[in-house]
Amino acid sequence: MYDIIIAGAGLYGAVFAYEARKKGYKCLVIEKREHTGGNIYCKDIAGIHVHYYGAHIFHTGNEKVWNYVNRFIRFNHYINSPIANYRGDLYNLPFNMNTFYQLWKVRTPAEASAEINSQRQKHINPDPENLEEMALSLVGEDVYYKLIKGYTEKQWGRPAIEIPSFIIKRIPLRFTFNNNYFDDPYQGIPVGGYNCLIDSLLESTEVRLNTDFLLDKEKYLRQGKLIVYTGEIDRYFDYYLGKLEYRSLRFEHELLKNEANFQGNAVINYTEKEVPFTRILEHKHFEFGQQTDTVITREYSEDFEDGRDPYYPINDERNNQLYLQYKKIADKDSQLHFGGRLGSYRYYNMDQVIEIALTDIHNLLK
Repeated sequence: MYDIIIAGAGLYGAVFAYEARKKGYKCLVIEKREHTGGNIYCKDIAGIHVHYYGAHIFHTGNEKVWNYVNRFIRFNHYINSPIANYRGDLYNLPFNMNTFYQLWKVRTPAEASAEINSQRQKHINPDPENLEEMALSLVGEDVYYKLIKGYTEKQWGRPAIEIPSFIIKRIPLRFTFNNNYFDDPYQGIPVGGYNCLIDSLLESTEVRLNTDFLLDKEKYLRQGKLIVYTGEIDRYFDYYLGKLEYRSLRFEHELLKNEANFQGNAVINYTEKEVPFTRILEHKHFEFGQQTDTVITREYSEDFEDGRDPYYPINDERNNQLYLQYKKIADKDSQLHFGGRLGSYRYYNMDQVIEIALTDIHNLLK
């Protein structure tokens, strides 16, 4: 009945559907949530486009991808400049001369570099065994204990001395007064929210919401010549070889009536461990909103378990090897293709998802 059935209406699935339809293929997109867009879905609350599954700031150095998305939507000039809150003191991110001045009142790159090197010397370790040892050897005590340790332990749900050192092979330090979090030349937020992009990509494609592909997997396998699956690859195979590990997130959204500005910035990270959430988002600042109300979101990092959404793959050696075993099984079936973050068991930025989707389409639909 269909040339291609795509399980998942997120960014990867939407790009795949658009390009396949453009080539004349008949597609069906199946989505188990009640909306399209996956984790970049925006919900309109009091006229504010709320990033319902966490902040998504589009940034890329890939001109081809930038030109591609601009065919569908227009971007504003939002620049990501988050703030760190440690016990009530505020610091600019990423780590730059503003941060170093706030920490030590240093005014020149030479002074900042000397302070960091002085702290690092106490912790030089040619073979760090964990994240804490690695971080201390890279940036010293103040940056680590105030701005890295607590936040990272909340993200991973375990003490830093139990987190592998490879998680942070490097920590970017900027010796300029530049609060732009990303180095990419192209960045911004879609005017009108990400739904505009997804709606344009899926226009004229049949989409079924509130439908779990796996509940009727055999039926869809009979109906589609090619199956593009963007969910968890281990779940597709009913955990035949074991379960892959993920981190999950929980969001608390709050509408603040008659409060026009809660925190003055779109993203503020809370870096002490005693604060249970990792950050607060104030969504109107992504689009320079002037509404009389505001919406904030407290974001919590949590262990993944059944019933929760998987967000971040834990790409340690054990999980990567297990993924490769699943991929080996999948590669034997020419009807199946796995894509996106979950299908590929990789953390991708949005521009990478688009680039990979375009490459996969070219290779699969020759």
